[in-house]
Amino acid sequence: MSFTSLVFPAFLAIAFCLYWFVFGRNYRWQNVFVVLASYIFYGWWDWRFLGLIAFTSICSWSCGILIGRFRNAPRKARAVSVANIIINLGILAIFKYYDFFAQSFADLFLGGRSEGLLLNLILPVGISFYTFQALSYSIDVYRGRIEPVRDVVQFFAYVSFFPQLVAGPIERAANLLPQFGRPRTFEYSLAVDGLRQILWGYFKKIVVADTCAVYVDDVFAHTQSFSGMELIAGAFFFAFQIYGDFSGYSDIAIGTAKLFGIRLTQNFRTPYFSRSIAEFWRRWHISLMTWFRDYLYIPLGGSRGSKLKVIRNTFIVFLLSGLWHGANWTYVAWGAYNALLFIPLILSGNTRKFRDDISPRRLLPSWKDCLRIMLTFFMVMLGWILFRSDTLADAAAYFLKMWQWGPGTGLDFLLSGTFLYRFFWIAVLAIVEWLSSSGSHVLSLDAIHSRLARYAVYVALVALIILFSDNSSPNFIYFQF
Repeated sequence: MSFTSLVFPAFLAIAFCLYWFVFGRNYRWQNVFVVLASYIFYGWWDWRFLGLIAFTSICSWSCGILIGRFRNAPRKARAVSVANIIINLGILAIFKYYDFFAQSFADLFLGGRSEGLLLNLILPVGISFYTFQALSYSIDVYRGRIEPVRDVVQFFAYVSFFPQLVAGPIERAANLLPQFGRPRTFEYSLAVDGLRQILWGYFKKIVVADTCAVYVDDVFAHTQSFSGMELIAGAFFFAFQIYGDFSGYSDIAIGTAKLFGIRLTQNFRTPYFSRSIAEFWRRWHISLMTWFRDYLYIPLGGSRGSKLKVIRNTFIVFLLSGLWHGANWTYVAWGAYNALLFIPLILSGNTRKFRDDISPRRLLPSWKDCLRIMLTFFMVMLGWILFRSDTLADAAAYFLKMWQWGPGTGLDFLLSGTFLYRFFWIAVLAIVEWLSSSGSHVLSLDAIHSRLARYAVYVALVALIILFSDNSSPNFIYFQF
């Protein structure tokens, strides 16, 4: 079930009422209902894969119980932890990566003939997200950072909680599990804040991302038919399509969770206002990048040791991060590209620079910060071309054609309705997020004291969402990961 489907509002309303008015007196029954509702939500897409989530959940839960019993037997605890990692990553590898590597092998050694090699399995929606979430629990139990949970229903609710099940945020057990282990009471202010965040998420998805998607899909499908300036615009619009799409999903997920008294972690923090590539990756898909930091980068040695080792660790993280996003060499190349951008920062010792928020300090950034922001955005935008392209050959063709500007094609296009129409909504998004980036989300509206003014904003956003909505609205981009 998608957040943009017509059935989701009805599902959410029914789930909300049952959660609070039928099961609200006992948090354990609330947990049972959360699991049931989450499995209905996921099974709406394809019920056959419900067994996969259940298997992942029971493996990681059992692993935690066994590790707890083997506290005084480190070798047994380690063996259980490694076995659980192998099982979960093995499932992910079979469904997501087997055909990719089998086809690559066939292309290299068999002349592309892959008959009998491929499994042609359907990729389960959100498998990368809930697998990483389950793994983080078992690893944290093994490290002694959290205690194993005995309540299997509580653990199933943690893995399958429907707002963030298919596209995150990737929650840590230390944050989410305890919330399912204690009574929850309805908080009116939290629910209202959640509705506001949901509203802003829909604006980013439907008004910004889906509007950009129409042009982006055409440009990337027919690259040779467009001028260089039009291709640059296509890359620019995709940068905001993927941001509006994915951060919009995160806002809807976090806001929906608040309706059920659950607080999820922040997943985006105005990443396109970053002043360096390192700052960008501290602000983009925060839950994934902190996962790789804590469970891969730091165990590899992190920033300790020689700069050569730091560069090695950075490349490992970004190459695997690229592969996490999809079974395609374009994602691997995208990861390598981002790792390359880190090398000057590592060599100069500036990876930790710009850890403060820029916007609260002044209404407008300094000219130096403006240049840094524009340069960082441009580097990120070039990387998105690799991310969006179907093949490395398509990406190369896009890059080459992007710099071929025919006479009279530049200014004319920038003044055309095709460009200005989309740029207007991007500008609205950027301005609003700049002015409100110090809050938890842009519609917290702490500075607007007039109730009439606040409701005018809500009505305007609802009207825009309805106006821009249609039944052919594409699914969220990160559903495929």
